[in-house]
Amino acid sequence: MSREAYSTDMNEIEWQIIEPLIPPAKTGGRPRDVDMREVINGIFYVLRGGNAWRMIPHDLPPWSTVYGYFNRWSKAGIWEKMNDALREAVRILAGRETEPSAAILDSQSVKTTSVAGERGYDSAKKVTGRKRHILVDVMGLLLLVHVHKASIQERDGAKSLLKRLKQKGFQQLALIWADGGYSGQPMIDWVFNLAGWLFQVVTRSDDAQGFVLLPRRWVVERTFAWLGNYRRLSKDYEVLPRNSEAMIYAAMVHIMLRRLSNDPALAL
Repeated sequence: MSREAYSTDMNEIEWQIIEPLIPPAKTGGRPRDVDMREVINGIFYVLRGGNAWRMIPHDLPPWSTVYGYFNRWSKAGIWEKMNDALREAVRILAGRETEPSAAILDSQSVKTTSVAGERGYDSAKKVTGRKRHILVDVMGLLLLVHVHKASIQERDGAKSLLKRLKQKGFQQLALIWADGGYSGQPMIDWVFNLAGWLFQVVTRSDDAQGFVLLPRRWVVERTFAWLGNYRRLSKDYEVLPRNSEAMIYAAMVHIMLRRLSNDPALAL
């Protein structure tokens, strides 16, 4: 890399960690001649800085190339696969099993911009835009994200996410915590019938006053705070919810790369 580094650039250790997870070039046609490390640096630059794709600095690959790889990997689910691989490595680094036995569910409503794409009105949060459902393990690492228009109720959005979660085949998962927005015996029964998971709602006491740190709930709130450091996630700027989800996975990839680079011997 013969340019001045940006703060979002991967260091040598981070590059060595993620390089094996990059899909190989397609066979036939022109051979790949772009620097893939710089492509990913460009994606992280957009994600962290919150700028438009066309405003990528000229000393990084052309914006069309950087966006092209981001979008291609979004379609193929590569960002989710990268997130899964790095999450397992971080859990091993922490002395845990690769698969979690418990998870925490929550949602966040965010405004959309003038770009095209589905959106709706969340009357509870008074937000016109989209809703992000995330499921994290007890370390706050992302297991799954589901983005949809904000007008869809929490329970319905959660059901879509949990159906996808079952398809991922987490064999050790037994317990899911959630907040009061998902309460109700029908939801508890539905989750158990879906996959045999226990679904426990953690609610605030009626007697509580002021700020109260709720058990388990703070973990997922901290994950939202981590994601909030990435300005591209301050609103939903994406046309497709699929790309909105990919942006969140990419942010977690960046977060975990930074953590793993402190102990590369245990990474992948």
